[in-house]
Amino acid sequence: MTAEPLTVVVADANLRPLRDEFEAALPAGTVTHWPDPRDAEAVEAAVGHADVLVAGQCTARTASLATRLRLVHTAGAGTDKIDLTALPPGTQVANTFHHEDSIAEYAVSSAILLRRGFLRQHRALRRAVWDSPAHDPRSPWMDSLSAATVGFVGFGHIGARCWQRFRAFGARGVAVTRRGEVDAAAEGLVWAGPNDDLGALLDASDVVVVSAPLTPETTGLIGEAELSRMGPSSVLVHVGRGPVVDEDALYRGLCAHTIGAAALDVWYRYPTSGHTGAPSKHPFETLDNVLMTPHSSGLTRQTFIGRAADIAANIGRLAAGEPLHNVVAVAR
Repeated sequence: MTAEPLTVVVADANLRPLRDEFEAALPAGTVTHWPDPRDAEAVEAAVGHADVLVAGQCTARTASLATRLRLVHTAGAGTDKIDLTALPPGTQVANTFHHEDSIAEYAVSSAILLRRGFLRQHRALRRAVWDSPAHDPRSPWMDSLSAATVGFVGFGHIGARCWQRFRAFGARGVAVTRRGEVDAAAEGLVWAGPNDDLGALLDASDVVVVSAPLTPETTGLIGEAELSRMGPSSVLVHVGRGPVVDEDALYRGLCAHTIGAAALDVWYRYPTSGHTGAPSKHPFETLDNVLMTPHSSGLTRQTFIGRAADIAANIGRLAAGEPLHNVVAVAR
């Protein structure tokens, strides 16, 4: 007896440009629906007969309508917007990654841009001023990454991949994690420890890469006291979650040049609709020592090619009755 083809609802706008490739990778006969993710009613109407929902969120209402659902798959790592308690019992929730390489590119390129003073030189040359020690003896000599110690606050998928890239430039590395389980020798780090060693990491680091997840324990992990230990030439690269670094302390520290500069890709406020909205209550945009990006460090075509392939492969496993990869939870 042949199993009935799966019905898949894709409610993730980031996968739309890859629709043809994604559908071609699905098991033969799979029925797909692509409602507008911004239209809650359209998504709710589609999930009523769905076996699989591909989406970054699944509310209690959506889950209550999805009586046939067997799999909710996010096109990213986060599953915190999936209401697991409302899903039909046995529904699996899975995630995927593939953003590490793109974020690592961002971390290294932004650290170089800020550490070498390229933003300052860019602004100066647009005014016809040659801000370089070769032309102006008052201009400071800048250091390359080979002279830097890079500290990683968090050393999961993202932190480890960032370190591979920084290491290729000859930097030294240190890391802290919640459990302190990183094998420093195996990873080529100078040392690694638990978050209790955060102060020592900040004292030692020229560049600090924050990729720790947001939890009650990490909220405000880096505040005024911690930033004051970094030094006026240090660079902060924040690709974790905004509130891991205290918003008020960060703004004050950048204003006072307690730290040298920051590349901020994660924020404290996000647009609730559309694509406009201030990312913070503070005017970071007025500061000359900040690189601001709209949570885009991981957003490359290559990231979503990998994610689409992972999701299609998991749907294939579901159809074949095989164990799924990257299962985060199962509804009870």
